Amino acid sequence: MAKEKGIKELEDLPGIGPTTAEKLREAGYDSIEKIAAASPYALTEVAGLSAEAAKKATEAAKQATTLSVTSATEVYEQRKALGRIKTGAKGLDELLGGGVETQAITEAYGKFASGKSQLGFQLSVNVQLPIDKGGLDGKVLFIDTEGTFRPERIEQIAKDTEMDPKQVLSNIYFVRATTTEQQILAAERADKLIRENNVKLIVVDSLMALFRSEFIGRGALGERQQKLNTHIHKLINLAETHKLAVYLTNQVMDNPGILFGDPTTPVGGNIIAHAATTRLYLRKSKEDKRIIRLVDSPNMPEGEAVMRITPNGIRD
Repeated sequence: MAKEKGIKELEDLPGIGPTTAEKLREAGYDSIEKIAAASPYALTEVAGLSAEAAKKATEAAKQATTLSVTSATEVYEQRKALGRIKTGAKGLDELLGGGVETQAITEAYGKFASGKSQLGFQLSVNVQLPIDKGGLDGKVLFIDTEGTFRPERIEQIAKDTEMDPKQVLSNIYFVRATTTEQQILAAERADKLIRENNVKLIVVDSLMALFRSEFIGRGALGERQQKLNTHIHKLINLAETHKLAVYLTNQVMDNPGILFGDPTTPVGGNIIAHAATTRLYLRKSKEDKRIIRLVDSPNMPEGEAVMRITPNGIRD
């Protein structure tokens, strides 16, 4: 939190004007706290500041921030109050510790038709339910990067949940992103929409599709990962600031280095691996069944659950 009066925005820091502040925000340095934790060299690289100006800015930011310290007991009590969205499949809810949690990122990866988008549709309906029925009584921001959003499917699920399909669809704010810039901007400009409309779920389907198509070859990997890092940290910030859930779908590739076992690996590298709170691996089984493996979670053990994709939505 800002401590010194007068230093609240980036423009309040010495040597930081509107143009420089915009460059810093575009690079992910969108708060006084992030400037305080940055190296002067990093600010010089992304904003074109002189070494001396960058050093003055980081020092002023450090003086203007305080570190909040709390007890583990308080954290535990706060976590007990976290909201969770039911998935429609009791086995999957148990695997997740009660459902998809807020203030966190849940990533689902798998091959084509493994059920990733279907789970996103179900969550988009379920989050609108009252809290006592497994929802959060909130709305949805749905960012579609592959053209896979289907309002007809939302309508089907809503009808089976005995909800008004028109109302359910009107509560989903839809963005069709066709470039990584549009995808990133959808998250960067979401604060006001979320605050004014009680958005409790952000779906990004899929996170990596546009990044993979725009940044091809090893030469573009560094720039891709930098932009991806900025994007995913904005999503984390939205989740924590607005106490909402973020659900990401991710593509996969076959890792030739894995000689035994399943070579399927999510794309995006360590940036996504470290940012996602919970990682789910979905794969097809017989008929309408899908097997979900909990690959990573800070508080739940690894395990598997089975869900069915029915005409009426996700079921056990």
